[in-house]
Amino acid sequence: QVQLVESGGGLVQIGGSLRLSCAASGRTDSTFGMGWFRQAPGKERDVVAAINYKGDSTYYAESVKGRFTISRENSKNTVYLQMHSLKPEDTAVYYCAGEILRWPTRFTYWGQGTQVTVSS
Repeated sequence: QVQLVESGGGLVQIGGSLRLSCAASGRTDSTFGMGWFRQAPGKERDVVAAINYKGDSTYYAESVKGRFTISRENSKNTVYLQMHSLKPEDTAVYYCAGEILRWPTRFTYWGQGTQVTVSS
């Protein structure tokens, strides 16, 4: 069984930065791609970014391109989401996902989520 635990969410001002982390435990072999999704109130959960195991293939939603960066540290079984130039519309619960079923939007495992609130 795989467990994903997110951290790093919080309240940030418009234009600020945050870094989310997601630590994976359990089976995380070389097929274990990971991703970040977010869900705002009243909206569906959408992919934000995804990364393959090697880290040489990434995907970003159009709305975050140039502002967010996904990376991973396989020695620590951890994936990161560095977020810059945050906007109010980035406010959401952010979920970590692991093991790609269909690149880049379907994953097997999910974390419990971490709240990111962007406010003036």
